Amino acid sequence: MVCLAAAAAPASTQSAPSRPTPRGGFELDNNYPNPFNPETTIRFTLTDELFASGQPVVVTVRVLNLLSQLVAFPVALNHPAGAVEVRSLEYTQPGQHEAFWDGTDQSGRQVASGVYLLTLTVNGQSKTGKMIVQK
Repeated sequence: MVCLAAAAAPASTQSAPSRPTPRGGFELDNNYPNPFNPETTIRFTLTDELFASGQPVVVTVRVLNLLSQLVAFPVALNHPAGAVEVRSLEYTQPGQHEAFWDGTDQSGRQVASGVYLLTLTVNGQSKTGKMIVQK
């Protein structure tokens, strides 16, 4: 009887892949929960490179309908200025930041179920994602 021993696989010397640096120095993460009813949290990341000049970064977060019409500006969470709209808001620190949207339009009315666009603009550059209101 011939016994074949399985060769042990060599131990990997590679580390886990690192997360790629966000293009443009910022990233719009998926909101959570998504779909949501009636509120959601929006995460975004600002990298060190945005702050290399020592100047604050100007951030705007907009909720748009599918016709690209403005619905609302989410409110910053844990910002030194307090719970203010993320509308040309200055950030002075890199890292992960959050905003909150309660599912209402600028008049305070609950929005209809459907797909909405979420746009993050940092120093004039924008990234867009989708989110779903489900009632």
